[in-house]
Amino acid sequence: MESIFHEKQEGSLCAQHCLNNLLQGEYFTPVELSSIAHQLDEEERMRMAEGGVTSVEYRTFLQQPSGNMDDSGFFSIQVISNALGVWGLELVLFNSPEYQRLMIDPINEKAFICNYKEHWFTVRKLGQQWFNLNSLLTGPELISDTYLALFLAQLQQEGYSIFVIRGNLPDCEAEQILRIMRVEQRQRPKLIGEEAAQSSSGQAFAERGTSMQQMLEVGQGLEEGVIDEDEEELRKALAMSRQDMEVEDEEADLRRAIQLSMLGAAGSSQAPETRDEGTVQIAGSTPNEKLTAEELRKKRQAYFDRQSQQQAQTPTPQQAQTPTPQQPDSRSTGALAGGTESEESSDKQETEKKPSQ
Repeated sequence: MESIFHEKQEGSLCAQHCLNNLLQGEYFTPVELSSIAHQLDEEERMRMAEGGVTSVEYRTFLQQPSGNMDDSGFFSIQVISNALGVWGLELVLFNSPEYQRLMIDPINEKAFICNYKEHWFTVRKLGQQWFNLNSLLTGPELISDTYLALFLAQLQQEGYSIFVIRGNLPDCEAEQILRIMRVEQRQRPKLIGEEAAQSSSGQAFAERGTSMQQMLEVGQGLEEGVIDEDEEELRKALAMSRQDMEVEDEEADLRRAIQLSMLGAAGSSQAPETRDEGTVQIAGSTPNEKLTAEELRKKRQAYFDRQSQQQAQTPTPQQAQTPTPQQPDSRSTGALAGGTESEESSDKQETEKKPSQ
């Protein structure tokens, strides 16, 4: 494949590339093709002048741009035909009725020139194999014999004009090598624009991959920050829960202290606390947790205040039926008083029953 001459597209010089790929060498330059185009323009001007240089047709022809070339590098079929005429080659329209009547198999031809929307490219046989030498491709494309007819038919369906090359093509290195060997193509060439687009898309994909990686890293950092915030909130909740538990434990201890103090005031001998110089140790607490009388009074007052606030905020029938902390004290006092009165009455009755002496 390296021995095959393949000129790639530059600007709009597809006609030059088409001719050089057909002849397998740098035979034509834009300057030479421009010279042929100017010669054709002069011949057309002379024919128009035969009708009179003062005629409207002649003046209109002079005002029109050249139909054989333009500033972009385009050259007409007349320029290509004249350039090939130098080599004794001629063009025959492939789908013309005259050629179709010949019933020639495309495999038996030597080369084709194809044109569509001012783009020219060559299909040529080198040795025993056919190659698509389109200048828009990154390299020659191998075409099998069975696919050649389908390839030309597809070009016709797409609107291409196909010309058969008649005459003897100049000998070339690729022709000599491929006469004695055949080549295989494992990967078909791509369009030049397609290759550039894939390179750009690959770069863009790599950039998107980098951006995605950065986003993932940022997201991971944010997730770690969220986890840290959640852990902080959990620690706060646990701390508040511990505070609530401490308050509940303190209230339970305080209730037991109040009950013990009331029992102590009633003279109970089964009080589960110990007294030592005006201090009280709460049952169920550690030996180091001792309260003075003043501290106990303050805690009792704080406990009663909290109970009053809770009852005022959320009163329920159950709370309404529950006696206040003073009620057990009143009932206890009443029971003690009642017990004293009963004992006095019993003593009085026994005194009355005794006979007087």
